[in-house]
Amino acid sequence: DLIKLRPELKLTKIVVSEAGASVYSASEFASKELPDMDVSLRGAVSIARRLQDPLAELVKIDPKSIGVGQYQHDVGQTQLARSLDAVVEDCVNAVGVDVNTASAPLLARVSGLNSSVAQSIVTYRDLNGMFASRAALRAVPRLGDKTFEQAAGFLRVMSGENPLDASAVHPESYPLVEKILSDIKRDVKGIIGDERLLKSLNPAKYADEKFGVPTITDILKELEKPGRDPRPEFSTATFKEGVEEIRDLRPDMILEGVVTNVAAFGAFVDIGVHQDGLVHISALSNTFVKDPHTVVKAGQVVKVKVLEIDEKRKRIALTMRLSDSAPVPGAKPEQRADRNDAKRLSQHQQQTRPAAPSNGAMAAAFAKLKA
Repeated sequence: DLIKLRPELKLTKIVVSEAGASVYSASEFASKELPDMDVSLRGAVSIARRLQDPLAELVKIDPKSIGVGQYQHDVGQTQLARSLDAVVEDCVNAVGVDVNTASAPLLARVSGLNSSVAQSIVTYRDLNGMFASRAALRAVPRLGDKTFEQAAGFLRVMSGENPLDASAVHPESYPLVEKILSDIKRDVKGIIGDERLLKSLNPAKYADEKFGVPTITDILKELEKPGRDPRPEFSTATFKEGVEEIRDLRPDMILEGVVTNVAAFGAFVDIGVHQDGLVHISALSNTFVKDPHTVVKAGQVVKVKVLEIDEKRKRIALTMRLSDSAPVPGAKPEQRADRNDAKRLSQHQQQTRPAAPSNGAMAAAFAKLKA
């Protein structure tokens, strides 16, 4: 409605998963973060922030609450929680955390930090202002030398005193970077992002007992694109104009959509009509699919064709095989082996048909024996 009301804004419709938003809105952390806001609005804020920074927002919720698989309740919950926590921690450490904007739950996922130290960082920041450098973190109560050593490489200080503080280069490696800068007679701002220059350097030249060639190679790669976002380029589905409700759908209509969930029997796709359609496992690909997760994943933009619409039951059958055709309306179930099924039957018969007799030398030899 807003897109129609304000066309000059050129707004784009984007699908964001709301899984776990209600859990966040009713949590103690949400009440502290948004104390004067209604519970339903807290959930809306959480969904919006997921688009801006999904990792920073989702760490506030127990991973099990966002749905991690069809059988998540059938496995040991302690082991599941431990595995999920490890995955989240790996993600946080791979991306890094802006220490001046991160929440306590996000900081608590950084290697070497726990909930109490994370809260100490946030409290110190609120009282004393933003951190100007990584070194300033040493003034935080309960953040000792060992903790700093473990966590510093994952904590970022954007636009701080030292440009290296915004990268994944650990403070222990700063002397090495200074050694390289002295050798090539450049300053740190002059080499960050200079891919051509950094690739021309020989890591072996700067190796010593403390820093080996692999470590130096990693540092040079980080300086090429410091703080790079490991995610692929953001893309979103373009929903078809005029298709906003399930009643707007027509058989054989080709649409773009976003995969919202993947199950053992197929994938659910949002095509912009407030009701996800189902692509059955048999319609995911022209080849045999044993596990839908090998073909599609949540968030993936796909093209689908509408096969059937059941408006009363709010069910939409889709296919990712765009050569498929919708079933003939009114046909009996046993008569609905339309040309899609006929094509598959023909392919199956060709694959299972006995091989024709060979006319090679071996066949001729057997023919002589029979004679």
